Amino acid sequence: MADKIPVLKERKNFVATRNACKVCSPLGGSIAYKGIKGCVPVIHGGQGCATYIRRYLISHYKEPVDIASSNFSEESTIFGGEANLSTAIQNVIAQYKPEVVGVCTTCLSETIGDDIGQALKNYRAAHKNEPEVPEFVYSSTPSYQGSHMDGFHETVAAITKTFASKVDKNNKVNIFPGFISTEDLRILKAILEDFGIDYIMVPDYSETLDNPVWDTYHRIPDGGTPVMKLKKMGGAKASIEFGPILNKGNLVGRIKSKNMAYTGAEYLEKEFGVKKHTINLPVGITQSDQLFQILSDISQQEVPTQYTMERGRLIDAYADGHKYVFGKKAVVYGEEDLVIALTGFLDEIGVEVILAASGGNSGALKEQIEICAPTHGKTIRVMGDLDYEKINELCIDMKPDFLIGNSKGYYIARELKIPIIRVGFPIHDRMGGSRLKHVAYKGAQELFDKIGNAMMEYKQENSEVGYKYI
Repeated sequence: MADKIPVLKERKNFVATRNACKVCSPLGGSIAYKGIKGCVPVIHGGQGCATYIRRYLISHYKEPVDIASSNFSEESTIFGGEANLSTAIQNVIAQYKPEVVGVCTTCLSETIGDDIGQALKNYRAAHKNEPEVPEFVYSSTPSYQGSHMDGFHETVAAITKTFASKVDKNNKVNIFPGFISTEDLRILKAILEDFGIDYIMVPDYSETLDNPVWDTYHRIPDGGTPVMKLKKMGGAKASIEFGPILNKGNLVGRIKSKNMAYTGAEYLEKEFGVKKHTINLPVGITQSDQLFQILSDISQQEVPTQYTMERGRLIDAYADGHKYVFGKKAVVYGEEDLVIALTGFLDEIGVEVILAASGGNSGALKEQIEICAPTHGKTIRVMGDLDYEKINELCIDMKPDFLIGNSKGYYIARELKIPIIRVGFPIHDRMGGSRLKHVAYKGAQELFDKIGNAMMEYKQENSEVGYKYI
């Protein structure tokens, strides 16, 4: 009897990622840990992971960024990395004396199945009589399962679950600002203080990643939200989280209760009854109005006069610059929540977004853009899980007037000979990238001026005769 001919399985076309429009999950987790007072991040994996993350963050923030590593070897890859993690923690305690050690896993430690929670319990038990054992928190952040944004939000959720506890009700408001610039964090804190709101910011890296000049080197920069405050989150009267997507698309190691995965604000609402408010990143007038309305309702205070004045000046600027930006075509790219907010802002000022692109793949990007961009939302081409090469190919066909996104898209703008408005993360090719303003009326004013000036400069530079007045 003749052998049966094997049936070949259907082959699907596969295109490799080229220049990914995202970075690794533990990088995002490390940024979140830098927002806790006295915290040193530890990357549980190979030394190269920590080196890459340090170099990447230093280039953007222009600050020293210390991140430790458990330094996997071939032996730890085979037999497990608990011994390496214990050694890394001991070295961090000896050199930094941290209040908190925050552990991020990597592809390698996740693939071999290291139980980080048990390893940290074992470490604490073995060193229970020592006076300098810090608090521990860990997050599951393998890069094969998500982007830097997934790692960031995964870590914020882990921080919340680890430290929030059942306490007496207080007058505090939990703020989950998302991954925004250090200057954006300072803008939000000033607004909260002007409303008289006692807030808990999770995380707050506004000082730890944007330091003043030092006389001597600080191993752990000042700043960050203290653990003592984090432990009061469960008694707060409300939580506000920025961004409708967060990390609802990729990682599976998120907070789990009753077989459900929660964001930090969702966990506090379900476990402690803390009312949750979710809004877009407050970029532009409409989205900023939502923030100020919520803050007014929570505080029972009128919006301070300085912000009504800022709003009025922004409207006046919209009128002044309308003729320079109206009808221009833009391509927006970056983290999903930022792309949503920027698209809403551009729709508001009369710019037609022809492509909204992200390396994230939550599956919710198009739906959220249609909500926040009522004028053009349904006609915008929205694409997730993209790399920069695909964005480049699309831009060549679509012929935008400008790009708005991080500096990784500069070569696309250079090839097309069009302006690029640098926003978000990373900004490697300009000073002050970590201090760019995006949020509230003040941030929208700066963005609007940048876009208007870029259009005016482009027109000047491409004029045959040139002119001083536009």
